[in-house]
Amino acid sequence: MTHVWKLLIAVPYHGLTCCRTWLYERGWLPRRRLPCPVVSVGNLTVGGTGKTPMVMWVADRLAERGKKVAILSRGYRRTGRRPFVLVSDGVSILAGPDEAGDEPYLMARRCPGAVVAVGANRYQLGRWVLRRTPVDCFVLDDGFQHVSLKRDVNVLLIDSADVDGLRAVFPAGRLRESLGEAGRASIIMLTRMEDAATVPRVADMLAAAMGRGFDPVVTRFAPRALKGISDDAAPPLSAIRGKRALIFSGVGNPNQFRRMADKLGVHVVDECVFRDHVAYTPSRLGEIARRVEQSHPDVALTTEKDLVKVRSRWSPAVPVFAVSIAVEFVEGQRRLDDALSSL
Repeated sequence: MTHVWKLLIAVPYHGLTCCRTWLYERGWLPRRRLPCPVVSVGNLTVGGTGKTPMVMWVADRLAERGKKVAILSRGYRRTGRRPFVLVSDGVSILAGPDEAGDEPYLMARRCPGAVVAVGANRYQLGRWVLRRTPVDCFVLDDGFQHVSLKRDVNVLLIDSADVDGLRAVFPAGRLRESLGEAGRASIIMLTRMEDAATVPRVADMLAAAMGRGFDPVVTRFAPRALKGISDDAAPPLSAIRGKRALIFSGVGNPNQFRRMADKLGVHVVDECVFRDHVAYTPSRLGEIARRVEQSHPDVALTTEKDLVKVRSRWSPAVPVFAVSIAVEFVEGQRRLDDALSSL
């Protein structure tokens, strides 16, 4: 019965999203352009596909080409009330994770030369940023559904490890829009390539939905380093192999984080899974601390997004590390590089 109700809800949800996109594409709703080139990084599904690492990769790549980059993000689940917040001016970090949101704050830390700003209306946010500092180009975080803003490069991320989630629109599946809307993208990227056999399956599903073939960019996310709860140097990844670990996360795809911990060779003795963008209140930190006392791990492992929210609030009984991940291209990097070079 639950599945039936999800399908009944999915039908009007799908109709509304299709109608909204159709109105923008026909010009019945206005689409506006910022005075600088815009690169959008987004997805079709709810939950994690690796947008944040990809946004940071794009920002770094543009910076390598001498561009002054501004990252525009919605700042999902931030607690600040200001409509626009300058998280970083490209020199200093000006807002914390509560006011900025966890992902924009992480981007500001990982991309120290980039301007990072948050606000719901990305066009107005971009104009607001330009009144404060000159930039050469914008990168939209989670921008695929923000169709009111024109973009020069439209990167769409698809989770190749979740074939079943691509079969239906939310809440019956993970899709925010139908697979056919992937045709709006200029670059389609299949992420989280864990099983090579799933890549052609997902590519065939997309091609059938769009009514045309395409050449996907294929990536995976690999652990790069450990980050400590302070800014002191952390040990290498190899140092945690064989250690007993409690892992905790509040991300869109906690199963992916668990698989990564297993591949790092740790022995997971307990796991705390919270909803995406969770606020680490004293009670939640107390819950983790109690689980640490019960399971007696050697270390606690989390994600970078979670670490930035607990590092100033917690004095744990065991060392706490975040696993920093990096984008690895399996194929198609040149197509993305060529698109960015054209800006």
